[in-house]
Amino acid sequence: MSAAEAGVGQTFHLALIPGDGVGTEVIAGAVEVLETVGRVFGFGFTWDRLIVGGAGIDAYGIACRPEDVEACRAADAVLLGAVGGPKWDNPDATVRPEQALFALRGGLGLFANLRPITVQPQLIGASPLKPELLEGVDCMIVRELTSGLYFGKPSEPRVTADGERAAIDTLWYTESEIRRIVTLGFELARGRRRKLTQVDKANVLATSRLWRKVTEEVHADYPDVTLEHRLVDSAAMTLAKWPAGFDVLVTENLFGDILSDEAAVIAGSLGMLPSASIGTRQTAHGRHGLYEPIHGSAPDIAGKDLANPLGTILSAAMMLRWSLGRTDAAEAIEAAVAATLADGFRTKDLLPSDAAEAATLTVVGTQAMARVVGDRIAINRPVTA
Repeated sequence: MSAAEAGVGQTFHLALIPGDGVGTEVIAGAVEVLETVGRVFGFGFTWDRLIVGGAGIDAYGIACRPEDVEACRAADAVLLGAVGGPKWDNPDATVRPEQALFALRGGLGLFANLRPITVQPQLIGASPLKPELLEGVDCMIVRELTSGLYFGKPSEPRVTADGERAAIDTLWYTESEIRRIVTLGFELARGRRRKLTQVDKANVLATSRLWRKVTEEVHADYPDVTLEHRLVDSAAMTLAKWPAGFDVLVTENLFGDILSDEAAVIAGSLGMLPSASIGTRQTAHGRHGLYEPIHGSAPDIAGKDLANPLGTILSAAMMLRWSLGRTDAAEAIEAAVAATLADGFRTKDLLPSDAAEAATLTVVGTQAMARVVGDRIAINRPVTA
């Protein structure tokens, strides 16, 4: 009996966080695709829908309640749309939607964010990079999530002795925090092209110099993986000039946040890229994690059926692979996304700059794009009896 046959009749319990803005729309598209792939492969889902982010502030006065974190902990995995928006952007506010992300990452022990960067051949025209620079792009950015500048204390506004406004944020890392994320990076590199790039600012920051020391120590356990250290400014430039030169990049929280958003340009749109936030905890099916597209809530297009759901759908595929043990279903979703693009379907963000080429494509909205992906799953795989 194959692993897929053994999984027929499974039911996975998922925590669902639509969030704010287009989050509700792209999550709806991903749920539709997940329900389709479940029918095709013979498993199902139960959903625990949570009100988190700006919606949580409106409903409860807090972005993420302790009971929301516990509901996520009890689930097999968490699927999130996006949080935030101008409604909650008051810089003097003590409660902000993004606090939900920190609460979930810290509360669930999700110390590593994985962002695969690949280029769909059909979208080369949508990228501002030259086509010859996109050949062979396949890298993984591994970002530390639960420490660094975003979590350092003190972090507060201050007033100087002469009455001038000031603020302080503290960059903090411990050896154990660095060791666990770097070890994961080496493990991932060992299963790929065996090259790890550790990104830092060691010429300026003491924390970066600690990153280099610990990374070198961990490297001794992975002699089959090539290691290079690179300053973040050099890494940013190389991502734009020769992204195919990277395999696995591992870096601290702030640098990883910036570099992974820069890398979205390579794929042609922020709407294309998935991500996984994982910890060390194992469930009955895989490694517990939270999955989300890298884009934000895009309030300017919210409610207009314009958002690209593919990053969320591909995040669902990562969830199937990493947390639910269903690589077969993950591959089916990824193949369906590729087939959808090959057949010429595009949301507006994916249209090439060349007007003649754009005229040959079929422009669809959020709902229709998810439906087309689901159709290709059903067409290419018979329903499991």
